[in-house]
Amino acid sequence: MEMWLKEMQLKDVAMTYKVKETLVRKKTEFQDLAIIDTEAFGRMLILDGIVQTTVKDEFVYHEMISHIPLFTHLNPKKVLVVGGGDGGVIREVLKHNSVEKAVLCEIDGAVIEECKKYLPEISCGLEDPRCELFIGDGIKYVKEHKNEFDVIIVDSTDPFSIAEGLFGGNFYKDISEALTEDGIFVAQTETPFFLPETVKKVFNDAKNIFPITKLFMAAIPTYPGGYWSFTIGSKKYDPEAVNISSIPNLDTKYYTPELHKACFVLPRYVQNVIK
Repeated sequence: MEMWLKEMQLKDVAMTYKVKETLVRKKTEFQDLAIIDTEAFGRMLILDGIVQTTVKDEFVYHEMISHIPLFTHLNPKKVLVVGGGDGGVIREVLKHNSVEKAVLCEIDGAVIEECKKYLPEISCGLEDPRCELFIGDGIKYVKEHKNEFDVIIVDSTDPFSIAEGLFGGNFYKDISEALTEDGIFVAQTETPFFLPETVKKVFNDAKNIFPITKLFMAAIPTYPGGYWSFTIGSKKYDPEAVNISSIPNLDTKYYTPELHKACFVLPRYVQNVIK
């Protein structure tokens, strides 16, 4: 008998994946958590029925949300990752030699625990001595740490349920206060094809707070529409003004110095979303 996962990406859009094995399924304090092995994408982390990451395509998301802000900042030493319990962003952040400390603030400790067991290639950075784990509310953590971080990365789930407060003006204002005077923030900001109003709201909320606010894109096969947006807010440095000749050659599969600038070139329909 064949087993298939049907993921309701949106109320009227679904993706299906052929399942080889369910590795773990549990109800945590905050959400329904599952890690399954699939034919096409290998092992997947699923939260509340939504695919968060897979071993096949995780590199796109984790590299782009990490290296764009870190190579934009001239000397990032202290980085905060809000969410991202799978550890993929931490893994990429710690590829930067300038980083002395990377704090992972994840509300659901079970995500970290299970990803360490079943997704070691993604979570491996969590064992790095420069990584500090904090299990708790990211909104509260940001409020309590003023003028402390060079880069803050919001690696959240979709803007519903426990992640809803991680999207919007009040949180972005607190992020600005938690950043140093030349700090940079970046967040995943959903699909402009299916959720243009969400993309527009988040972009405008960030634009009202940060002097330099820009949208960039990446192609992620398992995310709705396959074409995903990220919003970067910077107090000082323009991500499009980076001298790409000075970017070192990292061990990446998606990110390149040339792509650093190219990802900010937006299709017209996306330009219209954020006008």
